[in-house]
Amino acid sequence: QVQLEESGGGLVQAGGSLGLSCAASGSWFSLNAMCWYRQPPGKQRELVCTITSGGTTTYADSAKGRFTISRDNAKNTIHLQMNSLKPEDTAVYYCNAVISSPIDRRFSNYWGQGTQVTVTS
Repeated sequence: QVQLEESGGGLVQAGGSLGLSCAASGSWFSLNAMCWYRQPPGKQRELVCTITSGGTTTYADSAKGRFTISRDNAKNTIHLQMNSLKPEDTAVYYCNAVISSPIDRRFSNYWGQGTQVTVTS
């Protein structure tokens, strides 16, 4: 059974910084791309950024220049450093991972439980 456990988040003033972490546990053939999504209040979930197992990163336009995603393959964790936060960054942030089964190597998406980030003006 694969689990993604998020930590971090909380309440911060605009212009401040927060860090989120996500740790994957369980068994798999391979732990592939990992990423952060967010869901603002009353809106759909959106992709924030992605990091491959090789360290290649991509960012949504809203995150470029302010957010940095990093990965520790030895610990099966990713970290999202969020700087210059804005009220519009307020959302529940979800960790996502693409993992292939140790049994049949099929790929599946896994989600964390989500962590709240609130940015006040």
